[in-house]
Amino acid sequence: MFQYRKITNDMYYIGANDRRISLFESAYPVPYGISYNSYFVDDKKTVVLDTVDKSVAKTYFENISALLKGRTLDYLIINHMEPDHSAMIDELISKYPQVKIVCNQKSKGLILQFCHACYEDQFLIVNEGDILNTGSHTFSFYFAPMVHWPEVMVTYDSLDKVLYSADAFGTFGALSGNLFADETDFFNKGIDEARRYYTNIVGKYGPQVSALLKKAESLDISMICALHGPIFRKDLNKIIEKYLKWATYTPEDKEVVIAYASIYGNTENAAQILANLLAEKGIRVNMYDTSVTHYSEILSQCFRCSHVILAAPTYNGGLFTSMEQLLSEIKAHNLSGRTFGFIENGSWGPLAAKIMKETVSNLKNSTILEPTVTVKSSLKEIQLESLADLANNIAGSI
Repeated sequence: MFQYRKITNDMYYIGANDRRISLFESAYPVPYGISYNSYFVDDKKTVVLDTVDKSVAKTYFENISALLKGRTLDYLIINHMEPDHSAMIDELISKYPQVKIVCNQKSKGLILQFCHACYEDQFLIVNEGDILNTGSHTFSFYFAPMVHWPEVMVTYDSLDKVLYSADAFGTFGALSGNLFADETDFFNKGIDEARRYYTNIVGKYGPQVSALLKKAESLDISMICALHGPIFRKDLNKIIEKYLKWATYTPEDKEVVIAYASIYGNTENAAQILANLLAEKGIRVNMYDTSVTHYSEILSQCFRCSHVILAAPTYNGGLFTSMEQLLSEIKAHNLSGRTFGFIENGSWGPLAAKIMKETVSNLKNSTILEPTVTVKSSLKEIQLESLADLANNIAGSI
C-alpha cells in the first residue's frame, strides 16, 4: 500500500524510512534510523527526482505506481549517484523504459558504471543553469561538486520555489510522519543529528559547500528538499545560518570538548580534574570517552565547540587506538580554527602528545595551548599545577 505524501499542489514525497539499519554507509551509527527521500512532480510531463536505497524499494515503487495511475514516467532527474539514492535506477528503467534520464556528464559516467539497463538515447545531459520545462514547472540545474561526490548537482523548481538539494541539508534519522522540520522541535532536538550528518558526510568540503550556498543566494527559495531528513519550509535562515558556520568551520559555541582515551582510568582521572577546574570557572564542558562514544559524535561536537582537549595514553609506541581513530577523522574532515590542548600518559615513554600535536599542527588556523600535561602512569599532586595552568589558559582564550 502506498505511503506517498502530498507536499504542494502537484509535488509529492515518495521516499521511505529504514529503522532497522544500524550503520549508515557501514560506518555511522544511526540509532534513529534514516530516511531515503525522493520526490514526484505530477505535471504534463511526469518527473521523479532521484531514487532510493534498495532497502526501501518496495514502498518506493508502490508510491510511484499509485501516482502514475498507469501513465508513463517521462523524466528521472539524478542529483546524486551514491547508491543510497541511485540503487533503483535499473529497476525503474525496466518498469518505465521510455523514461529520460536527466543528469550531468559526470553522473552519466557513474550511471554507466553502476547500472545495466540504460541506453545512450535515454540520457538528457544538462549543464550549469540549463532549464527543463515539464508543463507548469521549470527546473534549472546547478552543479555542486564534492558536496559530497564530484557529480553532485541540485535542482531548482521556479514554480514551487523548491530547492532539491541532494545531500546538502540532509539529516540522520527516520521521519516519523512529520515530513517538515517545523512540525518537530528540530532546532532543539534534531539539529544534533543534522550537524553529525554534515560533519561526517560533507564536513571535509567546506569551501565547496560555501560555493553552493553562494549559488543559492540568487534563488528565491521557499522550500528545501534534501535526500535525507525533513523538508524545510519555515525559518530557512536558521538552517542556512548553521550551514554557513559549518562550511566555514566557525564554532557555534564557546565551549570545551574533552575527548579522552583511558585504559585503566588514570588518563580519565586527569581529564576529569581538568573538567572540574573549567566548570568552576563557569565554562561549559563536554566529555567523551573515545572508546565508548563513536567518533562521528565527537567529531560533530568538535565542529560545534571552540576548544578541543585531547587526552590519551601512549600505546605500542604510538597513540591509543580509539584516539588515533578520532584524530584521523579530525584530520580527514579538515577541522580548522580550533584551540587545542593536550594531556598525555605514558609509563616509560610518553609519546601521545607529540603525535597528537603533529596532527593538529597541520590543521588550518589551529591554536595549541600550553602547558601539555604529562602523566606517568598515574597523576601526582605535583602535576595539579600544570592542570590548573592549562585550565587558566583555556579560560583566558575563551
